[in-house]
Amino acid sequence: MKNRLLALDIFRGITIAFMILVNTPGSWSHVYAPLLHAKWDGCTPTDLVFPFFIFIVGVSMSYSFNKYQNTERSQWISKILKRTALIFLIGLVLNWFPFYNKSIGDLRIFGVLQRIALAYGGAALLLVFLKDKTWLRAAFVIILLGYWAILMFFGGEDPLSLANNLVRSIDLKLFGENHLYGGYGMPFDPEGLLSALPAIGTALLGYFVGKEIQSDPDISKTIPRIVIAGFILISIATAWHYLGFPINKPIWSSSYVLFSGGIATAFLGLLLWIIDVKGWKKWSFPFRAFGLNSLVSYVLSGLFVKISFLIKIDGANLYSWIYKNVFSALFGNLNGSFLFAITYVMFIWFFAWLLYRKGKIIKI
Repeated sequence: MKNRLLALDIFRGITIAFMILVNTPGSWSHVYAPLLHAKWDGCTPTDLVFPFFIFIVGVSMSYSFNKYQNTERSQWISKILKRTALIFLIGLVLNWFPFYNKSIGDLRIFGVLQRIALAYGGAALLLVFLKDKTWLRAAFVIILLGYWAILMFFGGEDPLSLANNLVRSIDLKLFGENHLYGGYGMPFDPEGLLSALPAIGTALLGYFVGKEIQSDPDISKTIPRIVIAGFILISIATAWHYLGFPINKPIWSSSYVLFSGGIATAFLGLLLWIIDVKGWKKWSFPFRAFGLNSLVSYVLSGLFVKISFLIKIDGANLYSWIYKNVFSALFGNLNGSFLFAITYVMFIWFFAWLLYRKGKIIKI
C-alpha cells in the first residue's frame, strides 16, 4: 500500500508542476502551442492538467475517507464543509490580493481553487450519503447525462457556444459580469457554478479508480484493469464528442470528464507499473516534494506572481523585467518564455523541498 501511495504522490506532484508551468510563461504572447488551452472545443495537453488534479483528489479520498466510515455522519459532514469552505476562501482571497487595488465589486468569485473546493465538497457529500457503490456509480452517470441535458435543452438556440451557454447565463444572472473571468473577450467563467457539477463527476471517477486500486493486494493484476478502463472511457468520450457533445474544458462538458478522466486513469496505471511493479523511483523525487504539499505549492505560485507584479523596475513589473532582460535576451522570445516558466517551477519547488526536508505536510 505504501508504494501505491507513492505513485499517487508522484501523480499529484507531476500535475502541480505542470499547472504552474502552463500558468507562468514569461510572456503570453510567446507560448508553445501544447502549453496553451484549446480556444473552445478540443483538448490540448494543457487542458488535461486541471482535471488530472481533481481526479487525484478523488483517488486520495478513496484512501483518506476509509477512516471516517465508522464516525458520526455529522462529524464527517462538518469536516467536509470546513475544508471546502477553507479552500474556496483561499482562492477568493488570492483573487483579491493585494486588496488595495481592487474593489470587492469587481472581485472574481470563482477560480481554480474554488473549483477544486466545490468538486471535492460535492463528491465528498455524495460519498457520505451514498455509501453503496452502485448508487455512487448511478450518481456519476446521472451527473454526466443530466449536465448534458441541462445544457442542451435549457441553453437556447446555440447552447454550446461561448456567448449562449447556460453556464455563462447562470453566472451572469447570479453574480453579474464584474465578478466573472473576462479572458474570453466577454464575461464568462470557465470555473463557473453550473460547470462545477461535472467536475464533481471528475472527482468521483478518481474515487472509483482509487477503490479499484485497493480492491486487490496484487497490484500487477489491478493495473491492466485500470488501463483498459481508461481507454474505454477515452473511446466513449470520443464517440460522444462526434455525436454532438464536444470535448470542451471551459464548460467542462461530460465528454471532457470522460476523456480527461480516461487519460488520467491510464496514466496512473502507467505510474503504478513504473513505480510499484518495476521499482523505478529515483526519477520521481522532485515530484514527491510537490505531491506532498500540492495545494500549498499552487497557492505560493499564484501569490509570488502577484507580488512580482507589484515590484517595479524601470517602469516594468519584476515579472516582465526578468523575462525581457534575462530570458528573452539570452534565449529569444519563445524559448525564453518557456525557460522562464521552467525556472519558476523550480523556484516554487524549492519551497516544497524545504517542507519535504523538514517532514512537514501542510494540509488545506
